[in-house]
Formats: sequence, structure tokens, C-alpha cells
Amino acid sequence: MAYSKKVIETFKNPRHYGKMKNYDGLGKVGNPVCVISSTRVHINCKTQPICTVRKEDRVLSHDGKYHPIKSIYRHDFLGKIFVIKNKLGKTYLTADHLILAAKIPKTWYFSFTKNKKRFIKDLGWYHAQELEKKDIIAYPILKEIEDKKYLKIDFEKAKYDFKSRTLPQPIKISPDFLRLIGYYLAEGDIQEERGRNRVGLTFDINESEHIDDVYKIVKNVFALKPYIRKNPTRNTARVDIHSVELVKLLKDLCGKGAADKHIPHFMMLLPPKKQISLIQGLWRGGGYLNTTREYPRGGYSTISHQLAQQLKMLLLRQGIIPSMYEEEEKVRGGLKHKKSFRVHVGQRSSLEKLCKIMDIPFHGQKEVRVDSWIDGDYAILPITGIKYKNYRGAVWNLEVKNSRSFTTPSLCLHNCGDVMWLYIKVSRNKKGEDVIKDISFETFGCIAALASSSIITEVVKGKTIKEALKVSKQEVLDKLGGLPPIKIHCSVLAIDALREAIYDFLRKDKKVIPDNLEKRHQVLEAERKQIEEKYSDWINKEEEFHSQND
Repeated sequence: MAYSKKVIETFKNPRHYGKMKNYDGLGKVGNPVCVISSTRVHINCKTQPICTVRKEDRVLSHDGKYHPIKSIYRHDFLGKIFVIKNKLGKTYLTADHLILAAKIPKTWYFSFTKNKKRFIKDLGWYHAQELEKKDIIAYPILKEIEDKKYLKIDFEKAKYDFKSRTLPQPIKISPDFLRLIGYYLAEGDIQEERGRNRVGLTFDINESEHIDDVYKIVKNVFALKPYIRKNPTRNTARVDIHSVELVKLLKDLCGKGAADKHIPHFMMLLPPKKQISLIQGLWRGGGYLNTTREYPRGGYSTISHQLAQQLKMLLLRQGIIPSMYEEEEKVRGGLKHKKSFRVHVGQRSSLEKLCKIMDIPFHGQKEVRVDSWIDGDYAILPITGIKYKNYRGAVWNLEVKNSRSFTTPSLCLHNCGDVMWLYIKVSRNKKGEDVIKDISFETFGCIAALASSSIITEVVKGKTIKEALKVSKQEVLDKLGGLPPIKIHCSVLAIDALREAIYDFLRKDKKVIPDNLEKRHQVLEAERKQIEEKYSDWINKEEEFHSQND
């Protein structure tokens, strides 16, 4: 999205910014754009609900890097919530929230990916309500890299522990070690009892290659002797490693229960080539690859949401674009299955890369359809569905330092809210006219919102109230050197904020309010009340929203 030099200059050096004390008039306009409370965001190499994040957290932004959160906003919302879906999942957000995307003409010619690719140059921030099915979104690929060669551990032994063996120090972060971490995340469990601490990994009895691999890794990396126990009745084989320190190490790094397992932060930032071994262990333990069928595919299933999302990020770094699915809790064959998260790989180009990682020959047929691709620092995906539903409940937004964007499991969002508060202080000149002696503003929004607010303060400072009311949207646009079409509404908001501040001053000072000013105020007031009146009988409360919208 191209901005004029004046817009960029004003954005970088805004005038009259900040809250004013003892103001005479205040204009509040705009609507914060937000996501619902349960929306997960990529924080510190994990995902967590936006309502639980803290200022000290770092969030993944559109540049593929983590940035600190500057502010967290929450408010109650009553209006339309859009549900935008792609192969990575769904995101629930307000109509004006900006998404990193591009519009695609809805003609037969542009149904082909090779023709869609020309619109990559048009990637920009689009409001949710502007987008349609088959438009494309850009999803950031994690770019941060921090290599780590050794892991130091320092576990204090129990007072009467004279038996347990100390692990070799330091632990080299080698392909073998990373592969074992992958095996544990996929198949491992921990038992912690007094005198009986062990790590167990369960495989199919025929997976002798993986069993032998684990056996050798444990002996070579930790100097421990594993025990292999086969159960032909259940068709399983277990590799048990009895070690207090290994139990502590894996528990601290990756979690204990299947639903709580996750990849440690430092491993998510390792160089992509180094992460291949981690993916190998994960996929061998919990995934499958079938390249001999007519339509080859691969998949991975886990009951840990964190692990599924982290695996997605690892695959994207390898140039592999997965599809993400959720399966609700169910009973099948008399057995209860917990809610699970599936990572599916079906596109030929991605499958070939996955097969190369897994050292498995690829025999799949020619690609039938390519709907997603990697372009530089982004995965480009089509929107597969858009719908909306009436909603009331808490919504949240983040102010992100430096980048002003954050990433959900399926979309990259701008934190623009287009909310403007404009303060004026009024004095009387020698002619007895009311003059705007001082003016300032606060804006929670994008470049255009801040620049428009700043420019209007420069234009009207020192003008009389009558002169200020004559300032138009076009005058603001001209001073800025123009705005992109989807940002012109920011200049309208700036004008409305000024007029609302003047209205507030005239009302409090019990002065005559011009008819056109009164009419505009009534329109803005009516828009605010309309939502409340229209949806006063809603039953869709926040806790009910997901089930009714799926």
C-alpha cells in the first residue's frame, strides 16, 4: 500500500499528539477493531488466547519476527463478527479489522494460480468486510534464527538419591538429540513415582527401525541403557528409559501430558536445516506418509493444540504448506477419542519436500491443483470461506511495538483500530469570536489514521470555530498528498472527530449549534444506538458463539 511522502513524514513526526488536560471540547469517533477473546495469537513461539497475553510477551508480526506488545485493549462489543477461513483455520474478527491480503478478480482466467501470482505486488491491508472467497491472504513464515549448540542442565538431586545417574554435560544439540525430542513429543510418556522414574516411548511392534534408532540415541547421547518390551497381543513395543534426570529434562523442555506437550522455545528458533531432525522424530512417531495411492498424502495427529501449531510453523520454514483441521471429541468402536488437531499435507510440491525430509521415495502423480504457494517470506493461501454472525461479548486488540501487526493461527492482522479522540481548548479573540487556541489528539490506528489526525490539528489550530467547521475531507486529503482508496475513511473520521469536539464545546458552553453540525452529530449518535436497538434480543453470547458458528 503506497503512501505519499507527506503521509509518511507526518506519521513519523506527528504534531499535537497526546491527551489534553482541562479541555473545552472532546470528540470521540471510530470503532476499535478486534478479535474475540478466545482467538489465539502466536506469542513467544507458542499460541495462546489473546485474553491471556501480557505486555512483556512478544508476538509474531507480518515481518516474520517477534515484537513486544505495547498495549492490550479490551472492550465489550455488539455487532457483526466475520469468520474468515483458509486451510490454516478460522479467525473471528470485527468487520473493519485489517488483514494482510490481496483482491483477486472473480473470473475464470484468475482461477489459475499462475495468473493469481501477479497480484502479489498488490498485497496490503484490507478490511475483513472487503474480502471475498478466493481472495488471497499472506501468512508470515517465522524468520528469527538463533542457533544453539549445547544445552546445559543443572538438576539438584534428592537428599537420599544415591542411585540415579547424572546425564553427561553439556548436552550437544545434535540431530540425534533433536530426533529423540521429536519421538518423545509424538510417542512419549513419563512416569514419576518414588524410586520409579522413567520415560517410555510406544511404537508399533513392526517399527523396528524407529525402535533401534531410539535405543542407539539414548545410549550414545545420554549413556543410558533402554529396555525394550514387546507386546504381540497389542502389537506394540515400548522403549523404557529409567532416569530421574532424563524425566526432569524432557518434562521441563516439552511438558508431560499428551495435551500439554510443546516444542521448547529455543528449538523453534534453530536454523531450519537443524530442525529437520526434529520433524523426522515427530513424523516417525505420530505421522504417516502414503505416496503410492492415486492421491498421495501425509498427516500428523495430536491432542496438543500447541504442538500442532508449532509443527505448522516448522513445516512452513521448510517450504511445506499444511492444512489444519480439528476433530471434536467422539466415541468410535467403543473407545473415547479426545479432541485432536490434524496437520495434513496433500499438495504435491509440499509432499515431495516432506518425503525428502523423511527419506521416503515419492511416487505420486502429477500435481492436479495448486492453490497455495510460498512467495518469499509468506505462504500465500486462498480464502475458502467467509461468513458473519451477530455477536456480543468481549473483544480484544493489541498495540504492537515497531510492527503494528500480529498473527493468529490463520491470518496476519494489523492492529489498526481507527479510533480518534480529539481535544480542543477555546479562547475568545478581540472580535468576540471563539478561537481554537490549542488542540491535540490520540489515535489508535494505522498510518493514515494518525497522519489524518495530525494534519487536521495543524489546519485548524488558530482558526475560529466557524472557520474550523468549514474544513473538508478534501482539504485534509490535499494536505496529505492523497490517501489510498481504502484509507480515505481515515480522513472522514478526522473531520468527524473535529466536529464532535466542537459540538461538545458548544453544548457545554450552551451556545447555538449550527443545523448541519447537529445533524451530523445525530447521525453518529444514531449509528451507535442502532446496534444496541437492533440486537438487544440477541442470544449469541461469547461462550455460545463458537458452537453456533461452526
